[in-house]
This record gives sequence, structure tokens and C-alpha cells, in this order.
Amino acid sequence: MSVDTSINAAATITDADIFDAHIGGKLTVQSTMPLTSKRELSIAYTPGVAQVSRAIAADPAMHATHTWASRLVVVVSDGTAVLGLGDIGAAASLPVMEGKSALFKEFGGLDSIPLVLNTTNVDEIIETLVRLRPSFGAVNLEDISAPRCFELEERLIEALDCPVMHDDQHGTAVVVLAALINAAKVAGKTFGQMRVVVSGAGAAGIAVAEILINAGVGDVVLVDSKGTIHRDRDDLNSIKAKYAALTNKDGIIGGIREALDGADAVVGVSSSKFAEADLAQMNDDAIIFALSNPDPEVMPEVARKYAAVVATGRSDFPNQINNVLAFPGIFRGALDAGARRITPEMKIAAAHAIAALAEDKLSSDYIVPSPLDPRVMPAVAAAVGKAAQDQ
Repeated sequence: MSVDTSINAAATITDADIFDAHIGGKLTVQSTMPLTSKRELSIAYTPGVAQVSRAIAADPAMHATHTWASRLVVVVSDGTAVLGLGDIGAAASLPVMEGKSALFKEFGGLDSIPLVLNTTNVDEIIETLVRLRPSFGAVNLEDISAPRCFELEERLIEALDCPVMHDDQHGTAVVVLAALINAAKVAGKTFGQMRVVVSGAGAAGIAVAEILINAGVGDVVLVDSKGTIHRDRDDLNSIKAKYAALTNKDGIIGGIREALDGADAVVGVSSSKFAEADLAQMNDDAIIFALSNPDPEVMPEVARKYAAVVATGRSDFPNQINNVLAFPGIFRGALDAGARRITPEMKIAAAHAIAALAEDKLSSDYIVPSPLDPRVMPAVAAAVGKAAQDQ
């Protein structure tokens, strides 16, 4: 699969192009062995395959070396938070999950299959994946609504002896951290002294806050639909309450306007818009990441009036924050290292690896490499693998 993320390519795409390309789906299964003779059939299937099955029964470790399971990522969704479409159900989410599996193959060299489930019950999803565990080597959770996604990921990590990651949370967070590391260099800001506002406290917003705290950012202020998250609010769910105790050191009360006053950076991961007057209150040489798609919280031409560095989630503007920079290499590195979990240290290592690839050409319009840069996956995988081994 070749990928062209340029705006010119996108401009030529018609509805007919899209629907015709999806007829029959985007995935297929291809044998790694020729099956053109009786001998080949006897090796690949009966009677030869019985010897391999008997050997695995006697030595379960051979399951990892003589099946595809240890290199197979299952992309799991219940269809409750699909792209910008919301809760559209499992069947409608399948084209997206097929696409994610294709990205795993193209950018990570990993086999992947989509698994969409007709249930939103956390217990049932966990039970399903526990029962299917012999069939795969890692779980990529995708497009599952908050706050259920937090509980689901946490419990799956404990229930399964393999890497599990909700990409909407951590893939986004890793690339944001990578971009912020380099944006701070361009803007002349010290990481440990920065105050970063995160607009949106759903799956991505919470994960961004978590990784920034772990990476040493001075302070993070989360803002949800009701305002800043602080210790005195009595309407917070358990996840937001946890981060109320870890963020907003100055106890800022109000909305996005109050949060942005004197802030060094803002990361938008919700549909809320940034008013120009509010951005004007940020510190000099501000950093603005407006990541909502397809409509950013503020358009780059406006953001640049107040910011030294601007990023979006779109491919037609500089500095695209794209999850494909992170998740293929993270899973590849974790599987290569035989890691049971994807840890915070592995995610931070991935972010630094991505950031390092842009250092040679660092500028206000280039803070992360292109998603098509062939150096990205090997660099991320190596960094994640080393972090796994160090732990």
C-alpha cells in the first residue's frame, strides 16, 4: 500500500474513487508457502501440520516461533468513538479498523487483523480477548469512547500477557510529546518551566497530560467542556479527579481563556475553538497545537500571529501530528523485545526517537518528521526495544 498525504493528491479524490477502492475491503490473507503440489500441501497442511501441532502441545513456547500469533496485532474496536463520527457501531467502524491494520503492515511490517465487537460492555470485551489470546501477539485498542477506554485498557493490561495500547490515547500523546520537545527548542523555552494547556479531557487529552507530566513539563492545565480541571471541582469522574491532583498547580479556575493567560503552549484535542483574543494572552513565542480534524481549533494563519510554532493534525499544513509516526514502531519494538507491556518509559523513548529525526532540519515549520519518512519506524522500534530491555 502506498500512501500520499499531499493536499494535491487529496484534492483529486472523488466519492467514486473512495467507494470503488473499498469494495471487498482493504485486507486479504496471503500464504507464506507455495501450495502448488501434493508435497507442498502435505507440508503446509495434513499430514505435516499435525507434527507441528503435537510439538506445540508438548512445548507451548513453540507457539511463538511456529505460528504467526507472536507477530500479529489485533485492532479492536466497539465503534463508539470512530474518527470524528462518534458512536456509529461495530460494523460501520470496520473500514477504519481495516485501514489501521493496513498501516501496521505498511509502516510496521507487522501482520494485523481488525476485530470489531458488537458490545460496549467492558467485561464482555475483556472476556472475548482473553479467550482469543492464543490467536494474537498484541492488542491495539481503537476508537473506544472515554471514560470506558481507560478502564478497558487498564484491565486488559493486567488480564493479558502481551502488549496492549489504546492508540487514540498513547499514539497521540507520544507524537505530541515529540513535537513539543522540538517546538520548545525552536521557541527557546525550557521544558521544566513550561505551563501547557490541554484543551480536551477525553482519551487523548488525559494521555497527553500523563506523558507530559512524566516527561517533566513544569505544569499542565486540563480543560474540559465545563472549564479547567482543579482540585475543588465536585463533578469529576475518577480519571479526571486523579489528574486534578497532578495538574493545575496554581489552581486556575475558569475556562480556556483563564487557562491560556500566561501559558507557554496549548494542545487542542477537542472540538472547542480557540478565540484569537484568548491566544493573545499567552506568553511570548507561544506554541499552539490545534489538532482537531478536519477543522482545527484555530486555523494556522491566525495562530501564527501569536505563536512561534504551530501544528495541526492535517497533512496540508506544516507540522502534522500523526499517530502513524508512533504506533507501528512502538508495537514493533515491543514485540521484537518480547515485552509483556508497553510502559511509560517505552512511550517516552519513542517520543525522543521521533523528535531526534527532525533535529537536523529543525525549524518552526519542521518539528517532526514526515509520516512517510522511512527512518521513523526503525528508530522508534529500536528506542522502544532498548527501553524494554533496560527495564
